[in-house]
Amino acid sequence: MEAACGEGGGAPRHDRADLPTPCPLPGLWSQIKRAPKSKRVRRTYEVAGPAAEGGPSLDATARAIFSHFKSFNYRVAAQGDVIRFVGTYRASKGQAAALVFYVFCGLASTALVLSIAAPFGGDAWYALTALSPLAGTYYWARGEREEEVAVKIVSSDDETTADVTVDGDVEEVERLAKALGLMEKGKVYVKGLLG
Repeated sequence: MEAACGEGGGAPRHDRADLPTPCPLPGLWSQIKRAPKSKRVRRTYEVAGPAAEGGPSLDATARAIFSHFKSFNYRVAAQGDVIRFVGTYRASKGQAAALVFYVFCGLASTALVLSIAAPFGGDAWYALTALSPLAGTYYWARGEREEEVAVKIVSSDDETTADVTVDGDVEEVERLAKALGLMEKGKVYVKGLLG
């Protein structure tokens, strides 16, 4: 008991490092700012080339990629060595709702910390959770964006394989790979236990 009390039995002394801080706030702001932005990736897929037995021509591979993007309302912005597709992403109601929920939970935890660290506010700190719908409004106002995907097809020297390099939003790149059955270069597909 003496260690917790000041000399002479006064009130307990607290070090500033012992006090809790409302640390979720910077993380919440970062999540809100990043929500309407895309995460870009560059992946290289290996496909059978024209010289491989039963392999499609490079034109057939390019047509398959073109028809995939055309089906999702992308348009060709530039052709040449690299083909650039441009499309519009609309804001997602589900992502807006999830963001509001995450911010609500973060503000509730901040309110809990503040009700302990600054008891003068009492339960009024929980009124901060009423600000969570503003995160959805922020996302909805900035959620629509132009998305660009760049595709480059390069054949190997012996034309038995071709590399398809795709640079774009991670969701769009994965959707292309799944739709066309592309295998990432240097990786092997292992069938899971459940199918």
